[in-house]
Amino acid sequence: MPSRSGPPLRPSCPWWSGQPCTNLEPGPPRGGGSLDETEFLSDHGLRALSKAHAEQPFTLDWNGTRFVVDYEPGESTSSVFGGNSNWRGPVWMPINYLLIESLYRFGSFYGDDTRFECPTGSGQYRTLPEIAEELARRLTRLFLRGADGRRAVLGANDRLQTDPAFRDHVPFHEYFHGDTGAGLGAGHQTGWSGLVALLLFPDLQARIRPPPYA
Repeated sequence: MPSRSGPPLRPSCPWWSGQPCTNLEPGPPRGGGSLDETEFLSDHGLRALSKAHAEQPFTLDWNGTRFVVDYEPGESTSSVFGGNSNWRGPVWMPINYLLIESLYRFGSFYGDDTRFECPTGSGQYRTLPEIAEELARRLTRLFLRGADGRRAVLGANDRLQTDPAFRDHVPFHEYFHGDTGAGLGAGHQTGWSGLVALLLFPDLQARIRPPPYA
């Protein structure tokens, strides 16, 4: 690649936008709120809505009515948006998986010269594939036992967490609590939560990585 002097260049568009980054600005790359643990990035993957909206909800006043979208990490508190299905805070496996796959693809093009601070404020800069691997690690924490011997997906249910008859029968929930990782919604959603298998095993994970650009 051609060499240049001065501060490093960063794409002027966010890495998650999917838009072609044709303009470059001086300075380190920015991931925005996507990699911020006080916003989208949780211990168990990316939330569907920034946690910042817990204290700063989005409001719209229209024709005498106020509409509010706030951060709800668990099941929906309103039937307006489809009952317990909630896209305003929880972690959803299919969206996270698509983002991981896209990060690998963008990384195969941009290479190791493009790095983003991950998590935001940590001072640690990672390539796009490295960010994909970090997101994959966080998602697998939903199902794997932590240092305390508990699985996040089983939530606060002590019987499921400790009883030998239940603790190793892991359900594939529809979505997961944005703060705790507890499984929510349907408990048999293998159609998309089963994607975690591709993240748990390196030989399977390799299948979602595209060949590097020449």
